[in-house]
Amino acid sequence: MSINTTIDSPLGALLLAGEEGAGGLRLTSVRFTQVRRAATHPAFTEVERQLGEYFGGTRQEFDLDLGDTGTPFQRRVWEAVAAVPYGKSVSYGEIAAAIGAPRDRIRAVGAAIGANPLLVVRPCHRVVGADGALTGYAGGLERKRFLLTLEGVLQQQLVFA
Repeated sequence: MSINTTIDSPLGALLLAGEEGAGGLRLTSVRFTQVRRAATHPAFTEVERQLGEYFGGTRQEFDLDLGDTGTPFQRRVWEAVAAVPYGKSVSYGEIAAAIGAPRDRIRAVGAAIGANPLLVVRPCHRVVGADGALTGYAGGLERKRFLLTLEGVLQQQLVFA
């Protein structure tokens, strides 16, 4: 049975979706939303706990049952993205090389990364431009900057009044 809920995060509300079955919850989607519901569905308790630990700086990897969606190409790209460790970033070209895609397929790799349905949990925010520039993130570049700063990839920017 398909279920969803929203939770609060330092980046705004997150809409969580999953499939509830005899084996528990399979998380199928995490995305940012403007809509916030009053109560969290109890099936998402573990997801909410792990996301809270991640945002609190005490969790570097997620241990969740993830839904199997996407095309075979997208799944290969997403597996490579999931392998990028906490505190590191890679370029789109490096992801392409990791899956054996030729250089002329970098745009397709970028499109697959952009189609990632599991923001934050599957760390597509760790993929940056070849020159280190923050490019393309479904949640917006400010959220990408926040996540990379949280993980220590970027230095916190000081703002002087």
